[in-house]
Amino acid sequence: MKENEFVVVPATEQHTNYAEQICDEMAESAKARGTGIARRTPDYIIQKMLEGKAVIALHEDGTWAGFCYIETWSHGTFVANSGLIVNPQYRNRGLAKLIKKSVFDLSRQKYPDAKIFGLTTGLPVMKINSELGYEPVTYSMLTQDEDFWKGCQSCVNYDILKMKERKNCMCTAMLWDPEEKAKEIEQKMKEAEENKKKANEERLSKVSRKQTLLERIEETLRNSLKMIATMSIAIVNFYIIK
Repeated sequence: MKENEFVVVPATEQHTNYAEQICDEMAESAKARGTGIARRTPDYIIQKMLEGKAVIALHEDGTWAGFCYIETWSHGTFVANSGLIVNPQYRNRGLAKLIKKSVFDLSRQKYPDAKIFGLTTGLPVMKINSELGYEPVTYSMLTQDEDFWKGCQSCVNYDILKMKERKNCMCTAMLWDPEEKAKEIEQKMKEAEENKKKANEERLSKVSRKQTLLERIEETLRNSLKMIATMSIAIVNFYIIK
């Protein structure tokens, strides 16, 4: 991907003219994969843009290149980054990763205490999520908001979801938990502090061992000097007596 070939920005009113194209590409992509995603309408996409809950990628020539939006559930305690789509002519160029990172940052900015999750069947998206810090989880760890699960009704795999009693489906659930991440950071800081303390103790121990060795050398030298002095006196006395 050429540097600065794309720009990824929060979507606004000026981008609403791309809504229908985005929806059509979402549907085509789902059809090609044979797995399906919840169908969204242009009006829904426009609403997300107007609410500041979406990011859009544009090519340097102004062509629409990609899109993703934010949904909130369970009174804002859960956030989903949904509807990731890349224009076919710009795929396999690292753009999906840029979009996911941008919408993740936007989610953290707008909902810093929310758990961010996603359902996906795509291995590339799973890889990107993992790089962002998401962890694979069971469906029970996601929002239990009924409105969220109703959104799956338009998916071709909805019957599987019902048959599995909403415990699992074709999608993999992934979660980014700010509380868990805070604990991880705290643990890493604690480990770093312990390692620093250990390193200091080892350094002091080495210094102490060196000091002890020098003291032993000095003591040996003093004893040697005393012995030499004693022997010198003895020799002098011997010759005097003689």
